[in-house]
Amino acid sequence: MNELGIAETDRAVVPAARNAVRAAEKDPAKGSDNIFCAAAIELPDGRIVTGKNSPLLHAASSCILNAVKVLAELPDQLTLLSPDVIRAVSNLKQNIYHNSLVSLDLTETLTALSVSSPSNPAASLALSKLDALRDCEMHLSHMPPPGDANALRKLMIRSTSEPQFIGRNLLLE
Repeated sequence: MNELGIAETDRAVVPAARNAVRAAEKDPAKGSDNIFCAAAIELPDGRIVTGKNSPLLHAASSCILNAVKVLAELPDQLTLLSPDVIRAVSNLKQNIYHNSLVSLDLTETLTALSVSSPSNPAASLALSKLDALRDCEMHLSHMPPPGDANALRKLMIRSTSEPQFIGRNLLLE
């Protein structure tokens, strides 16, 4: 990279994701167990959309939901997934799978969005915008867990990440 005179920050999504992490650290509604992560995606028209982790969603999940809301021209404050759906999936993870982390990864989030789409027109519209994310650039502030990495690969989103794990436990649940 030095020989070519380029830097990782030349990709617009890298500084956007790093800035989103710093913003998350200042927002009491963001983060999970004092771990703060973020993701940024560049839409086909060049707009950058970010997402931050929370007790409910991984950063990649939040970022993709925000991106499809932008593409569908849905208001930012609109909730695509009902709290009941998120609670049901979190309950499955915690009480059946015995996972300590219950926030939804991207695979789980997209499944929840799909299940919500028959009864929620906004979720259906957002789901229809996923194809527009193909070949978009994304950056994560952390190493993505398998549920995020697999979904990003299947969506054909070109993603990079910081070489930081999201916790001390490297054995993911």
